[in-house]
Amino acid sequence: MKKADIFEFFRRLAEANPSPETELESVNDYTLLVAVVLSAQATDAGVNKATKRLFQEVTTPEQMVALGEDGLKQHIKTIGLFNAKAKNVIALSEALVRDHGSQVPADRDALEKLPGVGRKTANVVMNVAFGHETFAVDTHLFRLGNRTGLARGKTPLAVELKLEKAVPQPFRLHAHHWLILHGRYVCKARRPECWRCIVEDLCAFRPKSGAPAQSRAARPKAG
Repeated sequence: MKKADIFEFFRRLAEANPSPETELESVNDYTLLVAVVLSAQATDAGVNKATKRLFQEVTTPEQMVALGEDGLKQHIKTIGLFNAKAKNVIALSEALVRDHGSQVPADRDALEKLPGVGRKTANVVMNVAFGHETFAVDTHLFRLGNRTGLARGKTPLAVELKLEKAVPQPFRLHAHHWLILHGRYVCKARRPECWRCIVEDLCAFRPKSGAPAQSRAARPKAG
């Protein structure tokens, strides 16, 4: 995708949604970290449902450690892989208390050393909690990067590094939110809804079936 097309791609997404936010619910940096860890291979809606009561009771690493692994499992048992996730959340909470003064570190390398925290999770926390221009490549971003031609790569890291080079200002801070939301609600995995996509004419993907794409002239303006 050409630089001018990339700029226009994000300009349209920004015009349609000027202030995108994560759909994961949290009350502070610590609960954000926990929510992102829990969201692996789970929906944001499912995580929010499971953590609603949890985050009324637990908002600090110390409180999570006191709750314990078994207590945490009772809150998150509706989430996939809840046994392993409970173990990791307790372990990362202990590490925060022991090594970071109970604070979530504003450093990607330090975050990735915490149990259950990979690069994607660290990037989300760095972006949402600390305002860093990071690109958290989940299944949606990986799909969009390759499908649209925006940032093709065989691995999430390859896509992330290409986005790092390709996304221009002033869109870098919110870029991954726009892409996640676009992938979740429009550019869906099985049936991308190209007929209502505001960046369809800039995209390399051409649907083999389904409703015909609208021309830019016929497509209603965002807003």
